[in-house]
Amino acid sequence: MLCLKSKQNGFTLIELMIVVAIIGILAAVALPSYQAYVRRAKFTEVVMAASPYMTAVELAIQTGRASALADLDAGALGVPPDAVATQYVASVTVTDGVVIATGTAEVGGLDYTLTPTITFPVQWTVGGSCILASVC
Repeated sequence: MLCLKSKQNGFTLIELMIVVAIIGILAAVALPSYQAYVRRAKFTEVVMAASPYMTAVELAIQTGRASALADLDAGALGVPPDAVATQYVASVTVTDGVVIATGTAEVGGLDYTLTPTITFPVQWTVGGSCILASVC
């Protein structure tokens, strides 16, 4: 008696469908995480744009040039003037010592605020709409 067995080559249709379903599930989970990561990375430019203003305000407080936060505005006491807009930064300004950096529409138009204390050492309180959006 002659018994011929055929050897299976390749994958069955169900195996291929399972692989495609697994890849689809992984992509559905990974894509929103990736988009959130990209948004946070873009907003980093807004946070970094506020850094020179924060340093200037802190220096003015520590050296005694500013006796009150109301003295600290953009363009006064060594604080730089308002920033020029970039791709992700709409504006950076200082009003009464509070540094306010606002993002463009590409980063949701969110803002990042830094409020100092007039004590030594200067303590900063972070605020703004970026906190609720979890990008700063």
